[in-house]
Amino acid sequence: MDTSAHHMSALFSQLGLDSSLDAMTQFIMQHRLPDHLTLTQAPFWNAGQVQFLNDCYREDSDWIPVVDELNARLHHAP
Repeated sequence: MDTSAHHMSALFSQLGLDSSLDAMTQFIMQHRLPDHLTLTQAPFWNAGQVQFLNDCYREDSDWIPVVDELNARLHHAP
């Protein structure tokens, strides 16, 4: 079992997104979420991305800390 901590760049790669610092910053700035939407309800995810995020929560996976960090960044201004 992989017990290493995951980082934001690894999460972006796992989601099939550009994981460069500039691309991650741009993605977060362009995809702000209103408080009434959960991370997995965001309209910009594809079905595979939603499945991965839902699986992380359902399985309480080791991805949760970085998924929660992404959730917070998308819901709050820098």
